[in-house]
Amino acid sequence: MPSFYSAIDWSRPWYASIHAAAQNIIHAPNWRAALNAQAVVLALRNHRGLPLSFVPQGDLPDGAAYEAFISASACVPTRENLHDFFNALVWLSFPRIKRALNALQAAQIALDGIGHARGPARDAATIFDENAALLLVRDAPPGRARLDALRNHQWQDAFTQQRGDFGSEAEVWLFGHALMEKLVAPYKAITAHTRAVLVDDTYFALDRSARRDWIDRQVAQELTDQGLSAACFTPLPVLGVPDWWPGQDQAFYDDTSVFRPPRVARSPAGSGCR
Repeated sequence: MPSFYSAIDWSRPWYASIHAAAQNIIHAPNWRAALNAQAVVLALRNHRGLPLSFVPQGDLPDGAAYEAFISASACVPTRENLHDFFNALVWLSFPRIKRALNALQAAQIALDGIGHARGPARDAATIFDENAALLLVRDAPPGRARLDALRNHQWQDAFTQQRGDFGSEAEVWLFGHALMEKLVAPYKAITAHTRAVLVDDTYFALDRSARRDWIDRQVAQELTDQGLSAACFTPLPVLGVPDWWPGQDQAFYDDTSVFRPPRVARSPAGSGCR
C-alpha cells in the first residue's frame, strides 16, 4: 500500500461517500492504473464527451489552467498525494457532479481568462469542489426546520433535539476532496461548505449505492440548470454530525469557538437557496 494513503481510516463515517470506489483502488498493485481501469469500467467522460483518464501532474502544460485542461483533454492531472487521490475517488463516485463543476469552471475561464481573482461563479465552483458537503433533508416541515436551524447556527436545535432523526430524515455526504484530506487527521473545527438537497420519501427507501447515484444525478442537474452561488452554502462543523465523533453532549455543541453564533439570520429554506 503506497504510504501516501496508508494513513486513511476507512472506517470513519465521513469517508462513506467514496468508500466503495476506494476498495477497487487501495489493494491494487498500481493505484493510478487502477483508477484508470475504473474510469473505463464506469465509462467516465468529461462534459465534452471525451473519455476521462488520470494522468501524472507533468502532463499539465506550463501555464495551462487545471480546469481548462480537464475540459479540453479529459485528462485529470493527479499527483501522488492525498489531495489528488481523494479528488480522483470523488470523480469515480460522483462523476456527473464533477463533470458539471468542470463545465462551469471551464466556461468561466473561457469568459474571463485566468486572472488573480477567479470571479464569483468560478470561486463558488472551486469551493464546492474542494470543501463541500451535501446535506440531504426530507422535504417536510421537520426537515425544513432542521435546515433553517443549521442556517441560523441553532446547533442544539439541529443536532441534539432532533438527533434521532439523522439517518431516517437527514444525512450528510462529503464531496470536497480537500475536506476529506483534512479529515485524515480530524480536529473539531473542520467546517464544510454545505449544500442542502431536499428529498422526498422515496429517497430514504433506496440503498446506499442508489442514493449516491440519485445525488449525483440530482445535484448535477441543479448545477446545470441553476448555476452556483457561494451565498447558498451553509457552514457545518463536520464532527458535529450526529455519531460522527465521540462525546457529542450539550457542552460539545456549546463550544462557540467551533459552533459559532450567527452574525445575521439567514433566509428560510424555501426562499431562494435550496
